[in-house]
Order: sequence, then structure tokens, then C-alpha cells
Amino acid sequence: MTADPVLVVEDVRLDFSGVRALDGVSFAVGPRDLFAVIGPNGAGKTSIFNVVSGVYRPQQGSVRFLGDDLVGVRPDVIARRGVGRTFQNIELFANLTVIDNLLLGRHQHLRYGVGAAVAWSGRARRAELANRAAVEDIVDFLEIEQYRRSPVGLLPYGVQKRVELGRALAMEPKLLLLDEPVAGMNLEETEDMARFLLDIRDELDIPMILVEHDMGLVMDLADRVLVLDFGRPIAVGPPTEVQRHPDVLRAYLGEEHGAQRDVRASALATAADRPPSEVRP
Repeated sequence: MTADPVLVVEDVRLDFSGVRALDGVSFAVGPRDLFAVIGPNGAGKTSIFNVVSGVYRPQQGSVRFLGDDLVGVRPDVIARRGVGRTFQNIELFANLTVIDNLLLGRHQHLRYGVGAAVAWSGRARRAELANRAAVEDIVDFLEIEQYRRSPVGLLPYGVQKRVELGRALAMEPKLLLLDEPVAGMNLEETEDMARFLLDIRDELDIPMILVEHDMGLVMDLADRVLVLDFGRPIAVGPPTEVQRHPDVLRAYLGEEHGAQRDVRASALATAADRPPSEVRP
């Protein structure tokens, strides 16, 4: 990583009533990184997202985004500064259309008040046209033209996940937090989402932090990977190095010996060579 990082998380510790969710977590995300965070269930992956997005305030450490400290900053302010997020569970308005859900992501770009909206002044009209044009670009980018006027609740699950990604893109984020974007998807939907994530990085130049259990997807897409176990970072680096790290194998496979461990370790180490839907630790 040669350019200045977009996000720097340094020595973060997060406790809940004596339970340590994060313990000395440090990492940096560059301007064109697809950075992945992996670990067993309960390792602290989503807690990192909640710290970065301002939902949780850590007891120790710093979180700097584009040079500004985010610790203690409200989530809505962090969102306006350019941190977008998707969620593990779909958080869309089922009765609204795809277009309306995407327009919600443009809320922070509104620059007029209630009076201008009621009067439908020139300023309000121009802003509405600009926001709708931005949303239509996202519809084209994510290839959801045929669903644009459909209520989201009637759409297939994989399309709903794509719409949620689109709503985050509508914010025009400078950093995108993706919490299990392919969870529950079939192979075809997973492959489509993988293609869109690469396009976001390579065409839109938006860095991403990806939390995901699909090891095939992670090893195929990520530039660097952070592995957590009980809130502690145990490895960080390129996927080819991380997937063979002995501490990573212990965290995923447990303390086993002999041929059985060798077979399981080999399976994890070669995850990148297998279809994403087949590899779920």
C-alpha cells in the first residue's frame, strides 16, 4: 500500500460489561483496497464495522478516516463524511420501489429545506433531477433496470441484496463497509455480486472492507485479509499468506493432530481454487 490510507484503525479495544469484543485491533485500508475481515462466529467482525461507523465507541484506540478521528462522532455525521454501509440482514423498505429505496441513499445530498420542497422551487427541481440521474446510473451499473418500478418486497433475495448495495452507492461513499454481501445467495447470485464488487473497486475507485464467511469469495477478491479470533487479530496480509498461517488454521479447525488436521488444513489453504458457494467454514 503506497498511497496514504483512507482508513487507519489503531490498537482498538472494545468491552461490553467485562467481555472484550475487540482487543488491540489495528489495520489500514488504502484508496483502492478490497480489504476483508474474517474469523469464526463471534470473532468481532461486525463490531469493527460498528466502531468505524460510530455505533460503538471503543474504550481504547483510534479510528482515522481521511485524516479525521471518528471516535465519538455520531453515525449520521460519519455517513455524511463518506462512510457507506450494507447490513448482514436486508434493511430495505419492502413496500417502496427500487428507485425510491435508492433515492433514500441520496438524502445526505439534499441541499434545500421544506419550504423549497413545498414550493417546488428551481433549486428543489434541479436537485431532484440530479438525484434521480445519479440513481438511474446505479440502476444501470447494477443491472436492475427491469426491477426499477417494482416494490422491493416482491423481488428475489439476490436482487434485494443488490438493491441494498445500490442504496449504499447512492451515498457516493469514499469507503464502503460490506457486511456479508453474499450471505444466503446461490452460486449464480454470488458470482454476480463478486463481479459488481470488483467493478466498484476498479471502475468507481471506492475502497471496501468486506466481512464474509464465504472463503472462496474472500480468497478470490480480497487484496488483503485480517483474521480475528475472540476479538484479537491473529493474522493480516495477502490471502495466499493468511490462509496458510498456523494461527488461522487453529482458529478455524481447532487443535487437531495427524492426518485429519492435515486434510482439513489443505482444504482451507486451497479455498481460493474452489467455487465460492462450496467453501463455508
